[in-house]
Amino acid sequence: MTTNLAPHVGQPILHVGASLRTASAAMVLLHGRGATADGILDLAQALQAPGVAFFAPQAAGNTWYPNRFTAPIASNEPGISSAMAMLDDLHHAIVEAGIPNERVVLLGFSQGGCLALEYAARHARRYGGVVGLSAGLIGPDGTPRDYAGSFDGTPVFLGCSDVDSHIPLPRVHESANVLRRMGAEVDVRIYPGMGHTVNADEMDAVRGILASVVATA
Repeated sequence: MTTNLAPHVGQPILHVGASLRTASAAMVLLHGRGATADGILDLAQALQAPGVAFFAPQAAGNTWYPNRFTAPIASNEPGISSAMAMLDDLHHAIVEAGIPNERVVLLGFSQGGCLALEYAARHARRYGGVVGLSAGLIGPDGTPRDYAGSFDGTPVFLGCSDVDSHIPLPRVHESANVLRRMGAEVDVRIYPGMGHTVNADEMDAVRGILASVVATA
């Protein structure tokens, strides 16, 4: 049941694609502010990845946390902590069903992308991949980035416009540097004048990550 202290508990988690029983890989997709789980699942259809189980959690009120991702973390609680707990539960359920960590891909756009990156950093391990589309690590400038653990070569893709009004470009580069220090193989692509959206090149990069994960299954 959703509560004020755990707003995302009990929210729907949509599933399309392969069943966990037969899937060779799994991808978790996190929608942006004001969007929906159903909307982010459009990416699953566009990716055309047979054998992949896609999961899209729904944020309470269509928002993972209330303020900008660069605001003080305390001002975005309990949304961040509730979302982290929801993701942890979903991840454990996927692994317990037989999909190992190295075949689980986390992807998010905008607010959901920030959440995906922050969750991965706080739970560093060898994932199949981590994708932040128009996203960066959460917290104000100067936030300590002393995360524990190692990504052990996890492929990370960060795509963003150079003029995104929601995502400061320096934060994208800072996030890339932090994840590299933690052992990720980071691919950063900055698109001049693109705006706050997803383009075909980003989708091709995600397809490449998924194809590599499925090929190792």
